[in-house]
Amino acid sequence: MNKLSTLVFFIVCTFACQQQKQPKVEANTATLPSFTTAGKQVTVYTTSSNSDLRLSKTQSTSFAPAEQPKETEVSIFVNPSKTFQKLLGIGGAITDASAETFAKLSDEKQQELLTAYYDEKAGIGYSLARTNIHSCDFGSGSYTYIEEGDKELKTFDIAHDREFKIPMIKRSIAASGGELLLYASPWSPPAFMKGKENMLRGGSLLPEFRDAWATYYTKFIKAYEKEGMPIWGITIQNEPMATQSWESCIYTAEEERDFLKNHLGPIMEKEGLGDKKIVVWDHNRDLIANRANTIFGDPEAVKYAWGIGFHWYETWTGADPNFNNLDVVNENFPTKNLLFTEGCNERFDAAKYQYWPNAERYGRSMINDFNQGTVGWTDWNILLDHTGGPNHVGNFCFAPIHADTRTDELVYTPTYYYIGHFSKFIKPNAARVSTASSRSQLLSTSFLNEDGSLATVVMNPGDDSITYKVFIDMEAVSLEIAGHSMQTLLIK
Repeated sequence: MNKLSTLVFFIVCTFACQQQKQPKVEANTATLPSFTTAGKQVTVYTTSSNSDLRLSKTQSTSFAPAEQPKETEVSIFVNPSKTFQKLLGIGGAITDASAETFAKLSDEKQQELLTAYYDEKAGIGYSLARTNIHSCDFGSGSYTYIEEGDKELKTFDIAHDREFKIPMIKRSIAASGGELLLYASPWSPPAFMKGKENMLRGGSLLPEFRDAWATYYTKFIKAYEKEGMPIWGITIQNEPMATQSWESCIYTAEEERDFLKNHLGPIMEKEGLGDKKIVVWDHNRDLIANRANTIFGDPEAVKYAWGIGFHWYETWTGADPNFNNLDVVNENFPTKNLLFTEGCNERFDAAKYQYWPNAERYGRSMINDFNQGTVGWTDWNILLDHTGGPNHVGNFCFAPIHADTRTDELVYTPTYYYIGHFSKFIKPNAARVSTASSRSQLLSTSFLNEDGSLATVVMNPGDDSITYKVFIDMEAVSLEIAGHSMQTLLIK
């Protein structure tokens, strides 16, 4: 081979190797029709702490030609030509606690709750739901779907769920128009599979029960789907690094990886459920990179994993919620998806129903999570009672809506409206678009919907009102947002 041939051969081989190493990015990119402000009106919806504004239409305006923005002005720059991940959905969990509380309400209040969450026009248009595989802490007791010690799962039966949880899920699906993306999570295997007397306070899955536990997931999916509730996917384990006072089970990163690739993944496929999505981790942002590196870095495990789920409980007592860890995972594994699977405000106190920082915790998390590539966002219980439960271990928490079952009243907290600023206006399959603020006082994210409308969410967590401009190309609208307020700008 002469020198020229050798050089050509080297170049061709180098290019082929580089092409082979390029990551696929389908999971985090989206293509929608081009967007222009021409002929479009901006409608502003506002929720504000020091007023009665709750998802209220407060202004209608239009874009106009604008001058070069000044450094003395507060500006938000939206670039609809740069799109990122598509939205899977936004919603909350239907737990035993939610369903038990729901059953105690009058027919009128039950319908009000379903409309409030799932109706796109009269409510906030939830499109995503999570539920528990047998018991978690939020419910009146601990239970499984089999008789204790039944390692062959011959007694498997979801009869327990038919009393409260299944009826509520079915009505929620109907209220959402017949489509509600539903996924499920276990808090613990049955006690005997951990060698324990009960499912509480941690423990680990014993090796001899790995196949049986993997099969348990498939039986749950098939039983729910037989009842008319399609299951989109499952998470492997709720909070696998926390020994809780309630149902819990510990998996190291290596243990979860091996359970997925050697047991759960193959058994799901064997049972004809290979199309169901499997989400790993389902815990906090602090250790998410380690879990992603371990599982997604394994060529046999990664093929079964749709993405990675996360919660927010690790750092909210401090200053840094570790949002950047999501970006690390997104950069390292661009074909895998980020899914917020749970968050709520802890330590329930009925005197704090209208405590505004609870809502701002949601707003800050949702904006940052989406801007770091998250495709879906799932709140915890959609409904709790006037005690912050029921919870069989006393772990009482807040929900966006509470029911006082003594008086048959629904209490809407500010959190409900803050979530609604996203879920009501940003629809499944919307693409996040480039959005940047010139001042850290304003948090913002934007999504382009399939119908061509653009929703920009703006949050002001500070005390002072801020006048700001939103720029798209060299056109802008000038707006004002009060302190401790949220706005959605719907451009259509």
